[in-house]
Amino acid sequence: MTTTTSPEAPELADLRTQVRELTGQWRADGRYEPRSDNWMRGFDPDFSRELAARGLIGITWPRTYGGGGRSQAARLAVNEELLRAGAPVAAHWIGDRQIGPAVLRHGTPELRAEILPGIAAARYVFCLGMSEPEAGSDLAAVRTTAARVDGGWRVNGRKIWTTGAHKATHTYLLARTERTERKHEGLTEFIVDMDTPGIEVSPIVDLAGDHHFNEMTFTDVFVPEHRVLGTVGNAWRQVTEQLSFERGGPERFLSTYPLFALTLRDAEAHGADTEERLGRLVADLATLRRLTWQVAASLDQGAAPVVDAATLKYLGNAFENDVVDFARRVCTPDRAELHAAWAQALLASPGFTIRGGAADVLLSIIAKQETRP
Repeated sequence: MTTTTSPEAPELADLRTQVRELTGQWRADGRYEPRSDNWMRGFDPDFSRELAARGLIGITWPRTYGGGGRSQAARLAVNEELLRAGAPVAAHWIGDRQIGPAVLRHGTPELRAEILPGIAAARYVFCLGMSEPEAGSDLAAVRTTAARVDGGWRVNGRKIWTTGAHKATHTYLLARTERTERKHEGLTEFIVDMDTPGIEVSPIVDLAGDHHFNEMTFTDVFVPEHRVLGTVGNAWRQVTEQLSFERGGPERFLSTYPLFALTLRDAEAHGADTEERLGRLVADLATLRRLTWQVAASLDQGAAPVVDAATLKYLGNAFENDVVDFARRVCTPDRAELHAAWAQALLASPGFTIRGGAADVLLSIIAKQETRP
């Protein structure tokens, strides 16, 4: 690898400064308030377009497709700062995080040219059509079907817990294109326009009263042949690789960082026990940062660090919930700002260990890898 993954590299420091200045200015202007889980809940197309104008979306992609031609380390530096600031990045997060890299790895030249510039410019908003009713955390239990028709495919089925589907321009869709004895076979990935006839989106309101989840129904939805992503029937290998992008980023442990930052103001006033717990959290955070930099280095080398990404998500989700618990201990009635931030993070926390793969699924991935010769 020719580029350094050190967070101290000068070019990375410049990127950090640029993001800090941007988020600081938007906060000063009252254009957003930092809060936990804003990478999923904070939808602001204007903010995403501002990042795009500065070349901070698709930063690792070839310039041919509107990217920045930089390293994964550069992207990680940008995203750490966005998450620390609790910035509203949901409009571009999924497309930048995993759809773009998947299209780069498996898409045809035609599909790359059609999709990647739109993501990099924050014109395209993606949602993930993966989870299904009655399937639980078993992603291979896909019932949505795609049947060959003249010029493409006809899709029928349902998807659930689809973040941002009501605001998305496109969806990544996992569908079954062949019935086989092994459920992990016969699956195919598609890129689908959300304004295609036959797609219906129904809202799901969460415990916090927010609407970011949805259920999607596909009724005879036509998808052109060129919108197949990768090889027909080979989606399981592709989607497993794609999950490295989804699970291996800093959002898996920095979702509650805005709350953590608020607790630091009061922690010292609560005695030695609180300081000890705070020290453990800081040590955990340093370890998780180190692991995510290792994942970024692997991606720069062209690998798909499935196990490292699963490990990061599992440990990161525990850290996020530990931050919520720590904030509860130091949250005093006179600190209205801290109390409100804690309540908001608490209501968001049930989703931490489910989205992107439940804890049991992640432990299974880790255990299977450890038992291989």
